[in-house]
Amino acid sequence: MSGEKKQKLKARQARGFVDRNAGEIAATRAMVSVIQEVYERYGFDPVETPFVEYTDALGKFLPDQDRPNEGVFSFQDDDEQWLSLRYDLTAPLARYVAENFDALPKPYRSYRAGYVFRNEKPGPGRFRQFMQFDADTVGSASVAADAEICMMAADTMEKLGIPRGSYVVRVNNRKVLDGIMEAIGLAGDENAGRRLTVLRAIDKFDRLGLEGVRALLGAGRKDESGDFTKGAGLDDSQAQTILDYVAGQSGSNADTLARIRPLVSGSPAGSEGVEELARIAELVEKSGYGTDRILIDTSIVRGLEYYTGPVYEVELTFEVKDEQGRPVRFGSVAGGGRYDGLVARFRGEPVPATGFSIGVSRLLSALTALGRVDTAGVAGPVVVCVMDQARLADYQAMASELRQAGIRAEVYLGGSGMKAQLKYADRRKAPIAVIQGSDEAEKGEVQLKDLALGAEMAKAIEGNTEWREARVAQRQVPRAELVKVVKEMLG
Repeated sequence: MSGEKKQKLKARQARGFVDRNAGEIAATRAMVSVIQEVYERYGFDPVETPFVEYTDALGKFLPDQDRPNEGVFSFQDDDEQWLSLRYDLTAPLARYVAENFDALPKPYRSYRAGYVFRNEKPGPGRFRQFMQFDADTVGSASVAADAEICMMAADTMEKLGIPRGSYVVRVNNRKVLDGIMEAIGLAGDENAGRRLTVLRAIDKFDRLGLEGVRALLGAGRKDESGDFTKGAGLDDSQAQTILDYVAGQSGSNADTLARIRPLVSGSPAGSEGVEELARIAELVEKSGYGTDRILIDTSIVRGLEYYTGPVYEVELTFEVKDEQGRPVRFGSVAGGGRYDGLVARFRGEPVPATGFSIGVSRLLSALTALGRVDTAGVAGPVVVCVMDQARLADYQAMASELRQAGIRAEVYLGGSGMKAQLKYADRRKAPIAVIQGSDEAEKGEVQLKDLALGAEMAKAIEGNTEWREARVAQRQVPRAELVKVVKEMLG
């Protein structure tokens, strides 16, 4: 009805998703460029897969009667086939390799970056859309491929400006974990649930320490809030074997291996896992990567049903302060491992593979905390102010000359006056404003305001009179020298 006020649509962001401004995008782009440079130096080539895959290609996420299980965003196409937004970048790679298997070189070394989607409850630092950057080697069963990934991960951290000593690549092996489970009598499908509880307890070692893990291996643990977590129900002997294993990491990879080797001596799989770790340690050490960079750590647990051999995490070890001034650590920013069964789902034959994934947003936050990147904003374009709408073509010509010289430039296209135009240029983070009124035009000159320098100088100036007399950071130059002088000022 004409008399009723039309209700406005409320602008609101979907839960678990974020908008990104120009500064964040520029910082991400720069960081991704560095990662790409390292990966390509190792001989990895880019590949790009779609955001959408058939749901069954994503593995365990299969549709029920109404919709796929929790974890993926899914829909049906016009053929009533289930499609899903990709959950990670590895499952699509496995599909791509299987589909193009005969045409690809083996081993196939590739990297890819892109957004992935999780249909999970969002929370602080937990988003439904986020970027990953992966690198994988498919078709090599050699643990040399795993060692290479670890070395590449270390090189990537340092190339991004994270100093040695502020990160470590921690390595473990799923076969060793399986051997430990076998040693304490938890092999077999009937013990799958208890094994999962044990692995989750091990995963909390960094946060809870030995006694906290001991409680979770036994009857259970009550935390500070009074909440009780049921334990794995192991007896003292079983729990002690697990604790001896978790505590088996030391400053020396050789010492760690010597201490965990007897724990899996009765398990062929466990012994094989230890020897694979020994081989990785040998390979990285001979390539100049000491334990300050790549370290065997028996507390690392990843992909409880996903990985089949070596697993690794990149942990940042430096501390920063949170909003309350309390020290916090970023922890893991990347991880991966060997997943020999994923491509085999499509091929029906074993296809060995290994790779890792960087959490781009989390790593960007860490680099920002270290002061390696600035996400507050990037320099904007030179802004050509419009003093006379009838001379708009002249102003466009100035901007065009600047652009042709490789300088970002724009003409102010609003309808406001001079004061508002300079305010606009400031909000655009413009380094320079170009001004040519009728007086400057008659003289064949332009006025250039160095906005960044002017803002700095203004801090020491009191009052409008002093400001006008100082003509802060302002230059009058011949129109013909516009590009030359702007280049000098930007330099």
